[in-house]
Amino acid sequence: MITKSIKYFLICLLCCNIVVALTACSDLMDTDSELVENLEDNTLQQPTDSVYSVMGIIYKMQAIADRVVLLGELRSDLVSTTASASSDLKAISNFTVDTKNAYNRISDYFAVINNCNYFLKNVNKDLVKNDRKVFESEYAVVKAYRAWTYLQVAMIYGSVPLITEPLLTEEASLEAMNQSPKGIVDICNYFIDDIKPYVDTKLPNYGQINNLNSQKFYIPVRALLGDLCLWAGRYQEAAQYYHDYLALRTAPVPTGTSSANWADASTKEFRRVSSSLSYNASNDECLSYIPMESSEFYGIKSDLRNIFNSTSTNQQYAQVEPTAQMRELSAAPTYCAVYTKVDGSLDTIPAPKTNLESKDYVGDLRFVSTYNCRVSNQERYARLSNEIQTFDKLNNSGVTLYRVNILYLRYAEALNRAGFPQAAFAILKYGLYPDIVNKYIDDTERATGGAFITFDGDNFSQENTQGVHSRGCGRADCDTLYQIPQPAAAMASRADTVAYQIPLVEDLIISEMALEGAFEGYRYYDLMRVALRRGDANYLADPVSRRSGKRDETLYGLLSNPANWYLKK
Repeated sequence: MITKSIKYFLICLLCCNIVVALTACSDLMDTDSELVENLEDNTLQQPTDSVYSVMGIIYKMQAIADRVVLLGELRSDLVSTTASASSDLKAISNFTVDTKNAYNRISDYFAVINNCNYFLKNVNKDLVKNDRKVFESEYAVVKAYRAWTYLQVAMIYGSVPLITEPLLTEEASLEAMNQSPKGIVDICNYFIDDIKPYVDTKLPNYGQINNLNSQKFYIPVRALLGDLCLWAGRYQEAAQYYHDYLALRTAPVPTGTSSANWADASTKEFRRVSSSLSYNASNDECLSYIPMESSEFYGIKSDLRNIFNSTSTNQQYAQVEPTAQMRELSAAPTYCAVYTKVDGSLDTIPAPKTNLESKDYVGDLRFVSTYNCRVSNQERYARLSNEIQTFDKLNNSGVTLYRVNILYLRYAEALNRAGFPQAAFAILKYGLYPDIVNKYIDDTERATGGAFITFDGDNFSQENTQGVHSRGCGRADCDTLYQIPQPAAAMASRADTVAYQIPLVEDLIISEMALEGAFEGYRYYDLMRVALRRGDANYLADPVSRRSGKRDETLYGLLSNPANWYLKK
């Protein structure tokens, strides 16, 4: 019923795609002349227009929401398509997407962008009523929507025209198409400057819309600036933006202490897994999401659960399944359990890796706590699959864009590349708060890190902060095997040691991102970002080609050329 509320608020312009086609062979924009014939009647001069406009853009974003997950996950090494998958989904997984694929409509992204452009061009941003700028908050929201959408387009298509004016005629559209396309670094650099002035702008509060907190419909500007800087290679700035968003005194964002655990580890038995992890859009772990419909009757409903899970709609035949590579990544870490002895002292023991109830219980427990597959008895000629699969990370409320612990891992990635591998590793093993910074980060890194790693002890402590690795691997802080990489022999200088550590810590961070963010749409882009950074196509090509447990040489050869990483326009 989100769209029902949205449609109630929409002005005519933002209800529709206001853009027109560029050429007969281009899908950048669609043609529908009647949608633009009354544009002069659409004004953005009244306070109520702020709600109409933002909700209209959200309505457009619903069309691309599922692709946030599908294009980032199906092309990764963590999932593969089943025999029941649609041909379009199989094409994504096989890197054979053509321009007719249902998930390859660049026009849907430019519908968002053009609506943003129209709002930004026509809104009276200086309009003042009751001593406040009426559209100030919405202006910042729309700037962020546009920047986020352009980042998606650049990640998916590699290079695109940078269009910041609304396209209302075929002539304007053709002219825009003739622009030289911009790559992801240029796109990011442009929008860093574009949204930086709104980093402290208070975002609007429309209250509850169909029992959902509307403030989570917006994209946090500081977090988005961190992402843009991370992709642009501006690592110190990225680290600062991530830090400032997470550590903001007026709205601190600690990691929390939820985790997947062996419920009976205190008795040295490992039989039952329990979890306090939650990925629901209404949970505190979720920072921003695109709200979706509960029914197609009201508008655009996410199809993710029907794709990933066994449902009545698909007769229990899921279209996606975890790969052997996903299981290997999950089994590789050691779960570290800590229990209290009779005398009150602590003892640390690793969880066993054999003779468990399921092979999926080995190692990290995030996978088994969010994925389940069981066999049900069906009649011989029943139309239903006897394998029932569920991915608990997917929910009907919306498609998550920003989540707390994913943001901490990006913060760690930025810190590490900025030259602070100790602080980056601390995010994985301990979490960052004053006691940890003072104990595990040396004087030199503390002095140079300064504002990048300073946290208020009143808001961040052991009570609300943990290492991200502990979310699935027990007490990572007590795991003596989980350590920051060190050279075998002393190196000539501290700078040499840091240079040695950075790529190795980065590998740990990217592995942790896979364990923490599996099935959420991040993995392919994480591999891409590091591969581009290192100038090493193998960083993406090798794991993706090994989905089944052994290398697919044809796929490896295809992905060894970065030109094949992007969809065709």
